[in-house]
Order: sequence, then C-alpha cells, then structure tokens
Amino acid sequence: MSFQNQAQLNQHCDFIMQSRRIKNKVVILCEGNIQAIFGRASPQSYRKLENMPDANFYKACIPKWWKQKRPEFFVCGDRKDVIDTFFTLLEQHRKARQDSYLNPDKLFAIIDLDIQSQEMSQNYPFTDTEAIFEHLYDKSTVNKTNANQHRIWVTGLIHKEAYFIEPALQSLFDRFPILLTFNAVPLKLENIYLAMSEKLENDRDLKNHFQQVCHRINYCTNLNCCDIKSLKNSWKKQFQTTVNKTELVYALLTITKAKDYWHQIISKPGEWTTPIERIREQLTLAIGQFYSKAGEDEKVAYHISVFFNTLYQYKD
Repeated sequence: MSFQNQAQLNQHCDFIMQSRRIKNKVVILCEGNIQAIFGRASPQSYRKLENMPDANFYKACIPKWWKQKRPEFFVCGDRKDVIDTFFTLLEQHRKARQDSYLNPDKLFAIIDLDIQSQEMSQNYPFTDTEAIFEHLYDKSTVNKTNANQHRIWVTGLIHKEAYFIEPALQSLFDRFPILLTFNAVPLKLENIYLAMSEKLENDRDLKNHFQQVCHRINYCTNLNCCDIKSLKNSWKKQFQTTVNKTELVYALLTITKAKDYWHQIISKPGEWTTPIERIREQLTLAIGQFYSKAGEDEKVAYHISVFFNTLYQYKD
C-alpha cells in the first residue's frame, strides 16, 4: 500500500504536478492503495486512482451544488504516505513551478484519525494528527472558526468507514433495494454500536492509548474512563437510557475501529446473486450521495459536508 522508497514518492508527486486536470482546481490527497501503478505509471493509470475506494467515496460526497472546478482526488497510500506526499508536492512545486499545474494554495489532504497518532513529517502548525483533531473538532462537531487554518484534515471519527454507519444513515439502509443483515438479522445500526461496545476490552490499540482516546471524548461527562471495562459499562448504560444517542455513538466511533463491523454487513442469503463486495461498493456510493445532498445545506454539521463547504471557497 505504501511507497517503497523516495523515488516512488517523487514519481508520484511528479505525475500529480504534471496532470493538466488539476489546473486551477482544488487537489485533495487521501488514503488508498497505490502499488498497482508503480512500474507502469501513466495518465491513464492515475485516472484509475480516482476510482479507488477512498477517492471514489469522497468524490461521491462532493455537494451537488459544486458544479464547476470540482476537486481532483489522488490516493497516496497510508496516512504517513499522504502526509509525505503533501509536503513533497509543496517542495517539488517550489523547485519546478514552470512544470507544475499545482496551485499550492489549493492543496489539501484528508486522512483517518485512527487510534495511534501520526506525526507531521515537516514543519507544520500542528505537530501530529491528534493535535489537528483537537483543534479542528469541538466535541463531536467541526470547529468552523478553526477550519480555515487546516490544510491537512483528519476525520472526526476514527476511520472513513465510521461514516458508513453514521446514525442518520439508518433510513438509507432501510430503503436499500437489497435486504442487509448484521449478525444474521436485518441491519439495525444500534446492534452494531452495541457489538462494538462489547469488544472494547479486546482492542489492544485502545488499551495502549487509553488515556489519549479518553481525552477525545471527555465532553461526555457521564462516561467513566477509569479503565476500559468501566468505559464499556458506562457507555452501554447511557446508550440504553438516553433518548438522543447520537453524541454517544459519535464518542464510540471516535475511539473504536469501524472497518471490521462495516465488512460484517452482508445481504440476506439467497436474496441477491451479486457478490457482497459489489453490493458494498453500491452502498458506499449511496452513502456518498447522502453526504453530497446534506452538503447542500450549510447548516448541516456532518464532518464531510463541512469539509467540502470549507474547501469550496478555494475553488476560484
């Protein structure tokens, strides 16, 4: 998934800078597998990178009203690779401006928060991903006052897959033409959240970074962060007694890995002949469409919608 050496990173940046499609456009770097292009990099192979899972999802999230000069996406490997690509692009553009279509003022990146913090590779106003998170998010919402200070965004939830099980998406799953299941029963997101909470004590990364992740959710005053077991029990108790559960869900999705649970969503046996991977791709794009429509309303506080609303000012 990652760059194997500095030469591959430099080659990747060269192709981005020399791509005419980025001229006068916002460029967004994101995570995603790039190994397939090495050794045969071409404009055609880089165009295919737009359809890699992360880029494809974020592209689907662009608000409907963003009609012209829509952002261009490039997958760049893992979190560290994205950060390295960001800074290398700025440096290579500075050295070869005449051969670059990049506008450095329109260069952005979005990476997963994850549990472990990732340092910035060069001088940057924020030392690592955790510092970016703390400045960019206020409780469970984007701090819009601070948003313009960020060129490298981290997700407010732990992975992009966490946005696939956002509470507001339940109606989308209910309307999906294929019956979806989780643990052999029709998909209800509350069942996923409860399953995630039950596994908190088994998460080694969470144990190793427990104080850090508890600091992320310290606004949830009714959660007991003395230890993981206390956190689990207090979260479950609050979840079972609280009417508005969204804040609790966001707290859980800020500290708990969502990818495995997303991949446990399947279609009812015998319901459909399409492979589940293809169904999940269709579902991901439908979720992207949900966020793109939500982005039509500037009052909507979904993290991804605020991200694109913030970047829109850089369009011209």
